[in-house]
Amino acid sequence: MRRIIVAFLILAGALAWRGPVSAVAADPEPRLILAPSGVLRAGLYPGTPTSILPVAGSGDPRGVGYDLGKELARRLGVPYEPVVFAKNAEVLAAVKSGEVDVAFTNATAARAQDMDFGPPFLEIELGYLVPRGSALTTPGEVDSPGLRVGVTAGSSSDATLSRDFKHAEVVRAATFDIAIEMMSAGAISAYATNKATLFEMAEKLPGSKVLDGRWGIERHAIAIPKGREQAMDFVRQFTSEVKSEGIVAAAIARAGLRGATTPAAE
Repeated sequence: MRRIIVAFLILAGALAWRGPVSAVAADPEPRLILAPSGVLRAGLYPGTPTSILPVAGSGDPRGVGYDLGKELARRLGVPYEPVVFAKNAEVLAAVKSGEVDVAFTNATAARAQDMDFGPPFLEIELGYLVPRGSALTTPGEVDSPGLRVGVTAGSSSDATLSRDFKHAEVVRAATFDIAIEMMSAGAISAYATNKATLFEMAEKLPGSKVLDGRWGIERHAIAIPKGREQAMDFVRQFTSEVKSEGIVAAAIARAGLRGATTPAAE
């Protein structure tokens, strides 16, 4: 009985603080499971519109992950606490350890061993960025002898291309900014990641281009730490709602994300 009373008081306080929330948050249990500290800690990393991009001045950051985290916190009725790491590998480690409550990232079988994923909220092509004057014109030409292809260390692109390449050398960069420096210096022949990030990088590398075509697809989904499976129905319903209500599409547009699509609502 005491637990029921405490849960009711938490819900009532949250409603008074946030105002009306979606019916999906009517049961207080998802709030207690997904945000056990009383705030929703969302793991994000800079340099890509799929996660978070800082803005000049006092405006809110933009990014699909940032916006969806903010909406998830609103529907749960808890404060939103973005936690920004230098790179996605650090975000994944924070989800695994429970240092953050949620992340918005590429859902892979390998990552699913360390965290639980909801259904995908966006799909995005994987491609290559090449520097000014490159003779490369299609993704199929990239795995060639003598070429050095950059990837983000510890990323899904790193895992996939390190396994699949037969001829080109995989070169790891700690961050996107370091990758840009490497391409500027001629240290890599191409860079591989999702096209949303590649287009952002291209703006900082005059004359560079994102090759037409793709070598794969990322499916981004909400990730939560293991042990919080009781909240997965809520995560699935939230994902379905933000897709069908156009919230994901609006976040994509606000972030200026290119090369992505929103999967049909389930």
